[in-house]
Amino acid sequence: MNLLRAITTVGGFTLLSRILGFVRDMLIAAALGAGFMADAFFVALKFPNLFRRLFAEGAFAAAFVPLFAGKLEADGRDPAVNFAAQAFSVLAICLTGFVIAVELAMPWVLHVFAPGFLDEPEKFDLTVLLARITFPYLLFVSLTSLIAGVLNSLGRFAAAAATPVLLNVCMIGAILFLAPYSPSPAHALAWGVSGAGVVQLVWLYSALVREGIVLRLPRPRLTDDIRTLYRRALPVAVGAGIYQINLLIDTVIASLLPSGSISFLFYADRVNQLPLGVVGVAVGTALLPMLSRHVRGGDDVAAQNSQNRALEFTLLLTVPAALALFVLAVPIITVLFERGAFAHSDALATAKALTVYALGLPAYVLVKALAPGFFAREDTKTPVVISVAAMVVNVVLSLILMGPFLHVGIAMATVISAWLNAVALAVVLRKRGQLVLDKRLCSRVPRTVAAAVIMAVLLYAGMDYGTEWLAGSLYQRVSALALLVGGGLAVFGLGAQILGAARIGDLRSLGNRTTTEL
Repeated sequence: MNLLRAITTVGGFTLLSRILGFVRDMLIAAALGAGFMADAFFVALKFPNLFRRLFAEGAFAAAFVPLFAGKLEADGRDPAVNFAAQAFSVLAICLTGFVIAVELAMPWVLHVFAPGFLDEPEKFDLTVLLARITFPYLLFVSLTSLIAGVLNSLGRFAAAAATPVLLNVCMIGAILFLAPYSPSPAHALAWGVSGAGVVQLVWLYSALVREGIVLRLPRPRLTDDIRTLYRRALPVAVGAGIYQINLLIDTVIASLLPSGSISFLFYADRVNQLPLGVVGVAVGTALLPMLSRHVRGGDDVAAQNSQNRALEFTLLLTVPAALALFVLAVPIITVLFERGAFAHSDALATAKALTVYALGLPAYVLVKALAPGFFAREDTKTPVVISVAAMVVNVVLSLILMGPFLHVGIAMATVISAWLNAVALAVVLRKRGQLVLDKRLCSRVPRTVAAAVIMAVLLYAGMDYGTEWLAGSLYQRVSALALLVGGGLAVFGLGAQILGAARIGDLRSLGNRTTTEL
């Protein structure tokens, strides 16, 4: 396996997914705006997404991948596949029961997750209905995630990385073709989410079969391996999913604010998710199975090098992205969303949240890059302690800051807690001797920051120079934003080369090395 190639494969498909996600969100903004129907749908969407992050992409992946990769390395393919089949069977049974229970209890569950909606019965009832439609997505996507963990451990990243594309395609299809036959566009979108879960599961299972692996459904048994899996997964459900938990807390608290607050935070987070998904998810997905195999093989040098290169790659991309989003928040939001039911005042309110979220972007991605350092060593408890502390800070600060700053205060609290989480993870790994920053990383990070600051200053100057175009027609605004983004990329790339933050030759040679040489 090759770390850079794996990251770029996952990141490339994630980028495609995020682009389609923007198309999807533009259609949603035009159809729903930022009113009560949009708020109801976004709560219904976030609810299964929270558990998706926890069960599928968070807890289960973090616990399953090291165990599967370790079995693959130590015992061979057949015992590893048998373990995966047993895990698949137990997961299917447990989640089916969980989904049924939540469906029946949905009105009471949403008393907790959207308490601010109780004063608006129509809005609350719509949220309950939409959440019941979307929630089965959790079952399908969690099973899909297990299959993705198997494929990733085998070094097959492409098929799993492409699955989020299918979600966006299904939702775009729902709003374009199903909405005219539904009570509202929100109903069509909710059905699109559940339908996407089925499509993703079929897609990835087909990819697994092409690898010569058929996961049959044996009678569920709580073997020692399965007990170990779930014992490790439970604490990670808090630790690995802290970002989503924080966003859910944001939603709960935002439901107490004026109508539209949930939508402002949602749209701002969607833009912030582009670099977060492309870099953070890619790094975390590619790094965990590699670190697991290095640690299991006793190759500490390779593990340290992989960790350092992942941090270097993460900061090289997220620092300039964060500053660019901070500077260009208003033109980005107006170009993407300001049309149809989404007014200019909505765009400005969303842009304020984006400027704050952008400051936390490096922290969000660093958590993705640092957490595998614990999970690969089968330590799922320490990140829980850290994440719970960060979550408490988020709640307290949200309640304090929502008064004077409304939804922007909630974004501030999320950013502060994310930085607390990232710094604490790094400090603990460093104290254990499991994170030793090498000379190359220590030398290049300050140069990356310097190149990014130069880019941000020039972007700000460019915005001032192009004020008329940025306030003009849609064509003028799109053209001006494209020039600013393209110019910013060119300036940062040139600055990174001149200052030595990155070298084209280094990246080329990195792509040709195996992970043991990284």
